[in-house]
Amino acid sequence: MSTLPDPSRYEEVLVSPMYLAGSNGAGDAGFAPVAHWPHHYLDDGPCQLLVTSPDQRIRIGWFGDDFELWKITASEEAVAPPRWTATFNHVTPAEIVAGLTTALAQDYAASDPYENNGRFLADPSVYWTDSLQPLLDAGWRREPAMHGTVNVRAPDGQAGALMRTSHPRWDDEAVTLWAGPRGWGTRAETVFTARTPSHLIAATAAAMASPDPAVRERHMIHREVEHLVTLTPVGPVAAPQGSRAPTPLDVRRTAVTEAVRRAARAPRTATDLRVMAAQGRTTSSAHKRSSALTPAAAARAPVASSARRHSR
Repeated sequence: MSTLPDPSRYEEVLVSPMYLAGSNGAGDAGFAPVAHWPHHYLDDGPCQLLVTSPDQRIRIGWFGDDFELWKITASEEAVAPPRWTATFNHVTPAEIVAGLTTALAQDYAASDPYENNGRFLADPSVYWTDSLQPLLDAGWRREPAMHGTVNVRAPDGQAGALMRTSHPRWDDEAVTLWAGPRGWGTRAETVFTARTPSHLIAATAAAMASPDPAVRERHMIHREVEHLVTLTPVGPVAAPQGSRAPTPLDVRRTAVTEAVRRAARAPRTATDLRVMAAQGRTTSSAHKRSSALTPAAAARAPVASSARRHSR
């Protein structure tokens, strides 16, 4: 029997639905909307990369080898306790995280830190539909649930949202978005605490319900999920007779494919990342970190915490 690796395992494929694509081991897509924000590379502790708004009221932490891969918070002041927290586990596609980080970048750009008027600190709506409407618009259906909760499920039954509506405390887990079969390596989970602004939850839900596929290598798809997704090989598209301008789908596929290829070549250790960061500083400025550095490629190490936690 041949011991040579199967080249097809590393073939790039379009995965649909995107919410079952899992993580590709790098958070580039999630960090892309805030690539211009300050980046802090941490030597100690489980958080390997912290990206903050310029005034540090918004914090986006990447925990490269933990169950909760992302932790995002917003505070009224840089040193104040978080007003709300959002966590994304190690199975959640970074494309879903990008829904939240995109909305945060827009909110921050429109805010005045001296007036403390950022929309990212708004009170949540009293109407549950303001948080989950994108799912309903995408054809997801509300299902029977326990009193004080709202349960919405995707048409394929493989993703859903659960919201607590019975006046949870400010730090309670109020909204959970999930996708995939139950299991430590198969279920993606996103959890928002009670004071998270509704429009931020809606932005994340909209990304989750997006019909756009995600680009992955075949080996990244969990064997228990393979039969639930459609995989389309990513390859050169034969040009028709005559010339034509690229379509938006062509441009998007090319961009995503190149991002994944860059991530595959990224450093696999925190030490490598620090070396890469130092090189970036030398190239761009003697006093500032390069903003062009791929942000979360550091945590390419296997997502396998020494203290594994079971999926909810």
